[in-house]
Amino acid sequence: MNLHLRVLQELRARRGALSGQPCFVGCDGFVDTIVKPVARRTGQGAAFTPFGSIAEFGRRIGEAAGKSMNFEFYPEIEKLGGNGPILAGALVAQGAPVTCVGAFGREGLHPVFAELGRRARVYSLCEPARTTAVEFPDGKLMFGMMRSLDEVTPAAIAATLGADGYRAALAAARVVVLGNWTMLPHMTEIYDDLTGRVLPQVAPDPERRFFFDLADPEKRSPDDLRTALDSIARFARFGRVQLGLNLREAQQVSVVLGLAAALDAEAGLRAGAAQIRERLGLDAVIIHPKESAAAATAAGSWWVPGPYTAEPLLTTGAGDHFNAGWIAGQLLGLDPEASLVTGVTTSGHYVRTGQSPTAADLESFLANWP
Repeated sequence: MNLHLRVLQELRARRGALSGQPCFVGCDGFVDTIVKPVARRTGQGAAFTPFGSIAEFGRRIGEAAGKSMNFEFYPEIEKLGGNGPILAGALVAQGAPVTCVGAFGREGLHPVFAELGRRARVYSLCEPARTTAVEFPDGKLMFGMMRSLDEVTPAAIAATLGADGYRAALAAARVVVLGNWTMLPHMTEIYDDLTGRVLPQVAPDPERRFFFDLADPEKRSPDDLRTALDSIARFARFGRVQLGLNLREAQQVSVVLGLAAALDAEAGLRAGAAQIRERLGLDAVIIHPKESAAAATAAGSWWVPGPYTAEPLLTTGAGDHFNAGWIAGQLLGLDPEASLVTGVTTSGHYVRTGQSPTAADLESFLANWP
């Protein structure tokens, strides 16, 4: 049977089942301003030609060396951002109940999180960070101001939820998602607090999943990254540990672990996911470039092509939507190959529409796979 047809039939058979799969998501929060970089302006408002590539933008920046230069970013949308809130919103859209902890505002929620606050149980620790996301046809550059995330600590989470509330939220969760290690300076401490203090007090569940997203560890040292990976591996005592990586993240993790997979095309992605999984002793490792996705578990490895488009409406948040789609597939009991399909489908719908897909949207997308 055609893979897409099989996944479509399985989704239809499980329609509504996510409503009984509580999710715990943390711990960041951003206000994202999506902008286009102006290369040449011909009039007011949107009358301009944007830079056609990151390389073209880089050359213009290089011309400013030794002098000064003005750059214009044309704002297109202000939206909620951060790995946690975006992924949480995508899970909610597909019908999962979500508890989300992060940086959403000190005196009430910032307006960009209002909809998430209505649809999920939200706990805010501090003011959100801010990102200006500069989008190009061949990628994006993220310029962030993240000082408020210094306040995301184990003590702040425990104080905000309460010790009993923290344990109860974790005990109820079928999946615990911890994202954005790179930009949260205390995230490794949060990992260690969970494995050393909190989770030993939570009723054990070997089927509970712990999903991790590092979020581009380029600016962190190799030693920091190795320490974080060791901390992630310790969650295996408490459930099934899964690590989601985009292509660049997979390359960085492979380097610090001393692995040799080329991570090019299907064979390299499958081998790379398998090597990382085996080295860290995880339940699953998932690698998702723009054009495809691969996963490895103890049972084997899989690869699927994605519904790539050269002209996306929006790319910021695409990886978080892939992760949400993978997680949803896993919670619905789909096998890894089918979960890869729900991942690329969720992301594919999002980059074309700018909206998190509902369960019905996913079924429609699969039925009309481009």
